[in-house]
Amino acid sequence: MTFSADKDRLRVAVLFGGRSGEHEVSLASARSVMEAMDEKKYEIYPVGITKSGRWITGSDPMSLLQSGVEERTEGMDMSRALDVVDGGELTLKDSSRSCFPDVDVVFPVLHGTYGEDGTVQGLLELTDVPYVGAGVLGSALGLDKIAQKAVLSANGLPVVPYLSVTRTRWGEAPEGVLKEMEETFSYPVFVKPANLGSSVGITKACGRDELEAALELAAHYDRRLLVETAVDAREIECSVLGNDTPRASLPGEVVPCNEFYDYEAKYIDGDSELHIPADLDEEMVQRIQDAAVRAFLAIDCAGMARVDFFICRDTGTLYVNELNTIPGFTEISMYPKLWEASGLSYPRLIDRLIECALERYEQKKASATSYEVEA
Repeated sequence: MTFSADKDRLRVAVLFGGRSGEHEVSLASARSVMEAMDEKKYEIYPVGITKSGRWITGSDPMSLLQSGVEERTEGMDMSRALDVVDGGELTLKDSSRSCFPDVDVVFPVLHGTYGEDGTVQGLLELTDVPYVGAGVLGSALGLDKIAQKAVLSANGLPVVPYLSVTRTRWGEAPEGVLKEMEETFSYPVFVKPANLGSSVGITKACGRDELEAALELAAHYDRRLLVETAVDAREIECSVLGNDTPRASLPGEVVPCNEFYDYEAKYIDGDSELHIPADLDEEMVQRIQDAAVRAFLAIDCAGMARVDFFICRDTGTLYVNELNTIPGFTEISMYPKLWEASGLSYPRLIDRLIECALERYEQKKASATSYEVEA
């Protein structure tokens, strides 16, 4: 890896956009991140990824992606960026190298599939560059709600009862799927795509017709679908920061303006209430913080995560809902707001995340990558 020529500043590539239903959310988050970065410390190199997967660099890729003309823009097609050269070695094509110059660290602000699921992280591992956030495994588990729940349960963390179904099975045997769901759960239930965030494709179903429509919607976004029981609960969120010894922020509470915290409530309506910090006693705060750190470590997360919880209103039972390994970073997002309430400003949070990326890179470099048998 070659470091930036400007030794007084780190050169940070910020990735945004992407091939995901959360493309627009990523643009908003990345804009906030770049505005908060101290230009005395960082040389910012924006890299936009179109909805078709083309990588756009240059003076203002953000404007290009926002304009809606990005598909007509010249850019690097990463799916065609590898060549086989003499000797069978894989290398980036010459035309691609100029699109992604040497940087000191990469800051992926890519929500959802092809960005938060380990795919981009795998590419960055191959290019041997430090990057902010979880690695391949932690990212994959963080996005896949079904696999994540299995790992959390195996580590003694409580999750609400759930079932999973594939899009193929739903398409081939819908009556059997509906029967299984109704024999397992009482209405209402939530239906979610397994690998998507920002509440995209999520539906609360209160009867068979709604359940059928919900499964159809979720199947539009993913091949694996999650159905889980709905609980009458307070929605609590807690931010986690660090690597092997992470710490948790004060928890906050979301009071959605809609029936649940859907995409419109998060990003459009603006009428949802965020209570920071949440009105909780010290014992519950400690339980949430401990569970957040345990969940973070259980999926081998790194850098950052927002851990979402349910507290049942009638029993006080605490459930882990899900982890988000690249949480929203807009001006109204809970992850940075919770750290601000915990004494860490937005610019200093960005600093710490970049520090975590460099620390983790050095830790990985300390691992042996070859084995020699003693004679």
